[in-house]
Amino acid sequence: MIILGVDPGTICTGYGVIKYINNELVYIMSGVINTPKTEEMPPRLKSIYDELSKIIKKTKPDEFALETAFYGKNIQSTLKIGYARGVSMLVAANHGIKVAEYAPREIKKAVVGRGSSTKEQVQFMVKTLTGVDVSKMKLDETDAIAVAICHALNSGKVKSKGKSWKSFADANPDLIID
Repeated sequence: MIILGVDPGTICTGYGVIKYINNELVYIMSGVINTPKTEEMPPRLKSIYDELSKIIKKTKPDEFALETAFYGKNIQSTLKIGYARGVSMLVAANHGIKVAEYAPREIKKAVVGRGSSTKEQVQFMVKTLTGVDVSKMKLDETDAIAVAICHALNSGKVKSKGKSWKSFADANPDLIID
């Protein structure tokens, strides 16, 4: 199964594509779709749609996983993320791909073992679980890979080839927040 994970945003949308072979997570590709802050919203949304459409045509994912909106203090930011989520869902629907949604805490718990994990802890576990070099990746990109991993792990079909959470915690006590 090939899974496209998306971390939506109107300025920066992360995407990550993974698949499983023989019950292992395999990294395919990832990146960030950047839209200029100076443009109005419709061209930015079109850019997100067009780029995700190209990625779908190139990688032919079987499933599409998306992070749900996080409601913060700024309702305008939440609404804008909703626009990017809607465009992401639309591109998946137009390509006939089933969409699954996961809350940020659910993604962190699936990938790191704690719903309150930091983005850096998520990034570390993406590296551990996939073996991909994340040193030059933006956090939006590794978050999107984490969305895809979360979907894979929740589907019950994939086992990671990486270390367990306990071995990570034992080796990195400075990264653990109580």
